[in-house]
Amino acid sequence: MTEDKELQQFRDLMKPPDTWVDAFGLKAILGGLFVGLIMTPASMYMQLVTGADIGPAAQWVTIILFMEVARRSFTQLSRPEIYLLYYMAGATLVHSGIGQGLIWQQFLVQSEEMRKFGIADKIPSWYAPQSVDVLGSRSFLHREWLAPIGLMALGMVLSRFDNFGLGYIMYRITSDVEKLPFPMAPVGAAGVTALADASGGQETWRWRVFSFGSVLGMAFATIYLALPAVSGAFLPEKIEIFPLPFKDLTDNTERLLPAVPMMLSFDIGLVILGMVLPFWAMIGSFAGLVIGIILNQVLYHSGALHNWSPGMGAIRTLNSNTLDFYFSFGLGLTFAIAAIGFYHVFQSLRAARKMKGNQSGGERQGLAAFLHPPAGRGDIKLWIAVLIYVTVTSITILTAYILLRAAHKDGLGSEVTWVLLGVFVFYGFVYTPIISYVSARMEGIVGNSVNIPFVREATFILTGYQGAAIWFAPFPAHNYGSQTLYFRKTELTGTKIISMFKAEIFILPIAFISTLVFSQFIWSIAPVPSQSFPFTEKMWEAQAYRQGVLMSRTMPGGENSAFAEAFKPWVLYAGFGTAVASFGILRFFGAPILLVYGLIRGLDQAAPHVIIPQFIGALLGRFYFAKKFGDMWKQYIIVFFAGFSCGMGLMMMLALGLVFISKSVFQSPY
Repeated sequence: MTEDKELQQFRDLMKPPDTWVDAFGLKAILGGLFVGLIMTPASMYMQLVTGADIGPAAQWVTIILFMEVARRSFTQLSRPEIYLLYYMAGATLVHSGIGQGLIWQQFLVQSEEMRKFGIADKIPSWYAPQSVDVLGSRSFLHREWLAPIGLMALGMVLSRFDNFGLGYIMYRITSDVEKLPFPMAPVGAAGVTALADASGGQETWRWRVFSFGSVLGMAFATIYLALPAVSGAFLPEKIEIFPLPFKDLTDNTERLLPAVPMMLSFDIGLVILGMVLPFWAMIGSFAGLVIGIILNQVLYHSGALHNWSPGMGAIRTLNSNTLDFYFSFGLGLTFAIAAIGFYHVFQSLRAARKMKGNQSGGERQGLAAFLHPPAGRGDIKLWIAVLIYVTVTSITILTAYILLRAAHKDGLGSEVTWVLLGVFVFYGFVYTPIISYVSARMEGIVGNSVNIPFVREATFILTGYQGAAIWFAPFPAHNYGSQTLYFRKTELTGTKIISMFKAEIFILPIAFISTLVFSQFIWSIAPVPSQSFPFTEKMWEAQAYRQGVLMSRTMPGGENSAFAEAFKPWVLYAGFGTAVASFGILRFFGAPILLVYGLIRGLDQAAPHVIIPQFIGALLGRFYFAKKFGDMWKQYIIVFFAGFSCGMGLMMMLALGLVFISKSVFQSPY
């Protein structure tokens, strides 16, 4: 199999170093404490107030602050040390996410929408207590919260260590064996390199480009993000020049393009990202978007998109189209990506066997590269990775079994049958490896992971389970494809992989304690939702309604749910056939493989507000900036994008500080 030039170009943008360093030490420990004590409450508060995720921004802010402290301490941060701080900040903030945390759980059990569906009083006590006295005290320091807190801690441990199981195995396959380019990996790695140069007192082109990107990011974030956040804190109405996160134009275009969600984003970051990602992947995505718009017209006029009606808006249009067609069509596309991926693996291994006789002892190809990684990289033994994966998945299934048995005894769910247990085993040991591999390949080729929507929900519905308990139990269907990106960044920055493992062990207790403490603190300030937390007041009941619609299908009388019609085998076959045929035809004519994967991505009901800016960025990068800056363009734009993200992060944290000041003033009784 011949390798696409653009694939090789992206893999050659930044070569791995010859040596790797264990970066876990005192600086990493201090960084973990800083993120846990400072960034965690900031992230939680921002999610409750604006719904924004400051995780990526907080990573860059953490690095810059520690660089300044190191500079004033007459020391410097090495590239591996900077990257480990970057990784630890991201991992800690993932742990502290509000969406599935204790604050959300206390809301859901009291949700008015859940009460309307008859679900609120059917939520198991191991998810959230039902006692009015306990909930009215607005405190997690009650015995009734021990089980939910314990399950939260268990979930943290399992989810993070499983990355070193199947996630690590996928990295070895896609990076070491298939040698995929991972186009987004040099972005973070180049940013880390630029900051490392600055920390060492070197004035390089990386630092200059990074600084220019940071200034632009700060300027844009001031208008796009900071102005609405700060004005909303100090004024009766916020000042919003550009609508967040997009402008819904569906009502304006639905007469011409019925059943097509049309959104417009003003985020310059998407345009810059289009310059970073592979050109042919962006062309393919845009082509898929155009084909999808045409396809929607055919489907609508033929009656296939029967749930859509004028005036629904973009989000409801996406939801209705998913139920009518794209749920099954997306399944077919994803299965096709898996089939194409397995075909590539087979071709790679076959080519490696043919070349084995001509290879030198130090060259690793195919299976040899999988079994024998580069020396000194700090790799985990494969048998340990397999053991982690099997152990974590088994514990997840066993925990779900115990919880569902307890719910059945309390009359909150049907009995756990062998069929249901078999479904859990299937998703843990069959589905999870497949979707993780598909996602890892997409991450390695086009810089985006892939997931199948509504798999968990559809499974619960199709199993015939009765009751609400299954929706709150752990489910062993995971996607670890995106974790391969972190392993690739680790390799490029010269950081030993074992450093990540040590960092996870250290930050787990910090993340758990800080999440619990700050959840308690936030809930004690005011009820959630309330006017003190505008995003929750506006959006959480709507989110609960969407969840309730799904959950009601497994409640008594839920046989008539629309999800019973969502799975259509012929549509699944059509999606699979379309993707495979597109791959075969385009490859026959010698089209880049990135065009193929981009096309498949665009066909899966891609969002116009993401695809169109990225397409514009790809055209600008290819036909203007590449000619202006020559061969160095790709390296420039990667460092520039890292600086742009950092600049936006700095401005977001400044705005958050002003919001905190505002809240402390207006909330104080004195």
